[in-house]
Amino acid sequence: MTSKKTGYLLGAVAGAGIVTAAMAGAGMRLPAANAQEPHLIRTSGAPIFAPPPGAPLSFADIFEQVSPAVVSINVTSKIDPAQLRRQIPGLPFDIVPRGAPNGDDDDDNGGSGSPPAKGKGSQPRLPTQQSAGSGFFISPDGYIVTNNHVVENADTIKVVLKDERELDAVVVGRDEGTDLAVIKVKGGNFPYVNFENSAKPRVGDWVITVGNPFGLGGTATAGIISAYGRDIGETFVDYIQIDAPINRGNSGGPTFDVYGRVIGVNTAIFSPSGGSVGIGFAIPADVADSITKQLISGGKITRGYIGASIQNYTAEMAEAQGVPGQKGAIVADLVQGGPSQRAGLLPGDVVVAVNGVNVKTSSELTREVAKAKAGDVLRLQVLRDGKPRQVDVRSGVRPTEQQLAANDNRSGRGGAGSDGASGAQAPVVLGLSLSPLDEAARRRIGAEAAVRGLVISKVDQSSDAAQKGIQANDILVRAGDRDVNAASDVSAVVEGAKKAGRQSVLVGIYRGGRTIFLPLKVSG
Repeated sequence: MTSKKTGYLLGAVAGAGIVTAAMAGAGMRLPAANAQEPHLIRTSGAPIFAPPPGAPLSFADIFEQVSPAVVSINVTSKIDPAQLRRQIPGLPFDIVPRGAPNGDDDDDNGGSGSPPAKGKGSQPRLPTQQSAGSGFFISPDGYIVTNNHVVENADTIKVVLKDERELDAVVVGRDEGTDLAVIKVKGGNFPYVNFENSAKPRVGDWVITVGNPFGLGGTATAGIISAYGRDIGETFVDYIQIDAPINRGNSGGPTFDVYGRVIGVNTAIFSPSGGSVGIGFAIPADVADSITKQLISGGKITRGYIGASIQNYTAEMAEAQGVPGQKGAIVADLVQGGPSQRAGLLPGDVVVAVNGVNVKTSSELTREVAKAKAGDVLRLQVLRDGKPRQVDVRSGVRPTEQQLAANDNRSGRGGAGSDGASGAQAPVVLGLSLSPLDEAARRRIGAEAAVRGLVISKVDQSSDAAQKGIQANDILVRAGDRDVNAASDVSAVVEGAKKAGRQSVLVGIYRGGRTIFLPLKVSG
């Protein structure tokens, strides 16, 4: 996965120091404020301590049972020389340059560091990076589950077992959408573990994680499940939040319940600094089991697609449209000629259910659509102008993440300049100076021919519009329940909102090839 806000992918950091202060006071029991003291049990022999009811005395039996199936994964991949000696927060791994063109060179076997020979006709070696992650056997014949971001750029993959055997591995299949991958080593009779798809632990139940943090290998940590259904910005996964400490290098490692069953695959951490603060996220076992089975069978992971850009329908948006409390996903843009446009879906429609399943967020809508196969009919329940209706969309096949990213990087706006009407002369509504979108303005801004609306020539910096990030040269394409072609259209919507006692109006803003909806306050 890619990093989102403060959610970082996990990886190993070469040469990381070990904080020994954490081990100070080992061997003595320190009193904890408001903590329940262990029970002192006296037998015929020496007294022993027992934990409070519900807490395990030790995780040793679980670790002994499952740890042979957990492996360390060491990856070598080539890097762009321009990235040498950079460490970028949020990347899955810190870069460790090898074969650098400045003459500082360590050979692949940990050599002397002498400069490489530079005889006539010699070719400089491409620099490589060493990175590490975790994984686990899911079958005795060598199939291993890990994260896609651990192996996606790998030139070579080495798997290190608990007994210190080192085996070469190859990639069987990868899925960027869920950040899962399957690799395979030669051999048989490997210890393996199973996914648990039905008997989910409860929030507050104990879990244990095993993996390769910071390249240390075979490390176990324990904690509890904090929550289910966490949305951390990724599209196809409702993550499990756990508080067992996991760090870079734990990527792809398993989370076990107290019976030694895999209930998740460690994928991300929440951290302002990139290090563990005790909050981690795991892909649920049912998702991981389904995806990995498809990858092993050689099947390509395909997902449904309706060709619409969507965003969360917020409480302020719902209030602005007179449907307070309504949740869903609002349609911002449609792909020209795509499934949604052919079916009659419109920008501004609010999707509230798919095939009878209610959706509260844009992520939930995307997941429901993704379940469809090409050709399936998706029954979308939408609100249009505050009235319910059904739109039937025949699903297509979702493009790859790279293709979607390329589509998002469409030509942006041109440089700033006059649009033919000065801010002083243009009508002002909602703190926005609005001018017609003539051909000169269209060419300067880079707006497509199909775009209709009003050019924003100036924004009052004291307005709610400025606070929401609206800028000069944005295009106002919609206000309330209508497309806009004149400032009077916007004024009419504002007056209607005031008469209805609403505090905001919903507007559509076009910028750089995309539309986004924002609620703007009608006064203040």
